[in-house]
Amino acid sequence: MASYTKAAQQWATFARAWYLLDAKMQPPGKIAAATVIRLEGKHKPIYHALSDCGDHVVIINTRHIAFSGNKWEQKVYSSHTGYPGGFKQVTATQLHLKDPTAIVKLTVYRMLPKNLQRRTMMQRLHLFPEDIIPEDIQKNLLQEIPQPRAVPKRLDEYTPEEIAAFPKVWTP
Repeated sequence: MASYTKAAQQWATFARAWYLLDAKMQPPGKIAAATVIRLEGKHKPIYHALSDCGDHVVIINTRHIAFSGNKWEQKVYSSHTGYPGGFKQVTATQLHLKDPTAIVKLTVYRMLPKNLQRRTMMQRLHLFPEDIIPEDIQKNLLQEIPQPRAVPKRLDEYTPEEIAAFPKVWTP
């Protein structure tokens, strides 16, 4: 009987879990840092660099990511076709308008280790521009990764009682 419980325990240890991360109002670098740990499997006690023990990560609301400062206009993503004159540069705004998941995907891809397992780990990354998730993926979700940064409430999200109770700094 003891071998049965050990087998179940071992299966649960090696099984791939599905995590959910909400990217709304989060910087792409912080999202990628939290995601890469789960994709590599570094959060598991059985982690080894040569073993493929990472989990699936589902990131929603990639359309609503946030850059600090003026990075939407200043950050440039570069690529080259390999042909003469094939150097392309696109700002973060242009790339985000073309594909809302591209910035998060590139950030995670560049943060993963540069080895043969990188493409396999990227296959376990699932990106969605809004909070709509397909049913087959939604039934697999086990746990939610906490957001790296706290999102402040907007002014229209406060109730009139909370606004009235807020301390007045200056009275006319």
